[in-house]
Amino acid sequence: MVKKSTRQLWTEALSGSKSLVKTQHVARRYLRGYDGVILGIDPSLRGTGVAILESREKQNRFIFSERLSFGARLSFYQCLGEIFKKIGDVVDKYHPDCVAIEQTIFVQNYKIAQILGSVRGAIIAVLANKGIEICEYPPLRIKQAVTGMGRASKEQVMGTIKNLLNINHEISGDESDALAVACCHAWTFPLSEK
Repeated sequence: MVKKSTRQLWTEALSGSKSLVKTQHVARRYLRGYDGVILGIDPSLRGTGVAILESREKQNRFIFSERLSFGARLSFYQCLGEIFKKIGDVVDKYHPDCVAIEQTIFVQNYKIAQILGSVRGAIIAVLANKGIEICEYPPLRIKQAVTGMGRASKEQVMGTIKNLLNINHEISGDESDALAVACCHAWTFPLSEK
């Protein structure tokens, strides 16, 4: 038997390959997916993407998405406060069962890392305070789950998301990324964690 790369296993698992279900542990763990309402978050200081996706028996329904946009008139600390408040408002309105958030993997310098860390901290604090399960996914895994390619462009991710969720109106790249995180969770949530 030829050993397959993780990328090949993910591609086959997400495409529903029957032979993989019988022979590979990866597919058995990841094919079933998640049932519930998912809040997807793509964190950023000036343009956080948030999205609500309902996933029931492998059927996904787009509920809501928004880009939390803050101009230069707000200070760093004011942005963190607004992100905290608005994420709390979304949770109170839609009552998600869990949250899927994009991990920060690579940053150009320590200042950007500190900013992203602070944004993630504000988001995670409000979610933890409300007792909601938080799952984190690296960007390559999100792209792999949505498009089948870990190095897909933002445009490819957006086009795939709009097509898969039947979204006919314009959405921002941040909203698309938040929906992609939610879809990644919906489609690849491990059975062992249920």
